[in-house]
Amino acid sequence: MSTVLVIGAGGVSSVCVHKMAMNKDIFTDIHLASRTKSKCDTIAKSVKERTGVDVATYEIDAEEVPAMVNLIRKVQPSLVVNLALPYQDLPIMDACLEAGVSYLDTANYEPKDEAKFEYHWQWAYHDRFKEAGLMALLGSGFDPGVTSVFTMWLKKHKLKTIRQLDILDCNGGDHGQAFATNFNPEINIREVTAPARHWENGEFVETPAMGKKVEFDFEAVGPKNMYMMYHEELESLAKFNPEMERARFWMTFGDEYIKHLTVLQNVGMTRIDPVRYQGKDIIPLQFLAAVLPKPETLGETTKGNTNIGVIATGEALDGSGEKTFYINNICSHEAAYEETGNQAVSYTTGVPAMIGSAMMVTGKWEGDGVFNMEEMDPDPFMDMLNDHGLPWQVKELDGPVDF
Repeated sequence: MSTVLVIGAGGVSSVCVHKMAMNKDIFTDIHLASRTKSKCDTIAKSVKERTGVDVATYEIDAEEVPAMVNLIRKVQPSLVVNLALPYQDLPIMDACLEAGVSYLDTANYEPKDEAKFEYHWQWAYHDRFKEAGLMALLGSGFDPGVTSVFTMWLKKHKLKTIRQLDILDCNGGDHGQAFATNFNPEINIREVTAPARHWENGEFVETPAMGKKVEFDFEAVGPKNMYMMYHEELESLAKFNPEMERARFWMTFGDEYIKHLTVLQNVGMTRIDPVRYQGKDIIPLQFLAAVLPKPETLGETTKGNTNIGVIATGEALDGSGEKTFYINNICSHEAAYEETGNQAVSYTTGVPAMIGSAMMVTGKWEGDGVFNMEEMDPDPFMDMLNDHGLPWQVKELDGPVDF
């Protein structure tokens, strides 16, 4: 039915390509490219062994627009799936416009020299994609992505309005390392060390990074400390749900992670500005990322579950007053590794990337311009989550959260 070109060869890409190969009635021709072709070849070999499907591989620098355009024209995909670094979103979008192909990503753009991720850079592309008759879908991961779809499903089926929203992201897995990140170390640490922001009464309120901590008992994981931080779906959720009084994002971190991160931050290893060393400029955080364990190597040793979802309070659709619902997914690290050779953090992002791609290439989601997940019908996406490894559950709570 469709030819797709996937850019990037990390754990998320590995999951996405494996799942595409498992749905060859939708993705009939899969191509994979990254700066390091050997990583693509490793993924392609695993896909062939597990599914029997061939994946074509290429070497590409995603920031080189002319080279990207040439590759797109060579492959002639109906969709480019950007699973590279967020810094590369804009050049890949530029290449898609020049080559005349639709676009999907899992995380919004952020500049290299500032830990600031916002949608306005990509929203500015709307008219250009619309005039070209192309579609760009932003943030088709889990958070952002599934959490936005969860929210809009609740608004379609349970709540007329949403007064307050909390996104809870818990990784209860143990990889046995003293310190390691479960997705790209550079992006992970930039997010965690940035000031926290949450939506309240029509504006974003900024607070110190990791300044608010709450314990929450997660099903299939147990009690965990979660910290309020900023995540990009808060921006799009606030835009498409203007009635919200408050929206917050929470992520769990263990004490050992916090201890190591605090020391690294105190000694300057999380800096993103250049430091002169032996006659060369280096970025401390990039050097740190180079020496930390690669997320795609953690699958075999990671045990436990993730539990990610949203708690929304608002006016019930049935007229019964204010109600609170909790909708979430629980994913096993061991089951994710058995199926795709990757741990659950990669799995919970790679599967939604595949599903978002399926929505686009099958025409279930369509439009000309740049779109967020909140603008699409949640139902077909939610159905595919149940069918492709990320089943969800929803329950009514006694009342709004009190944290």
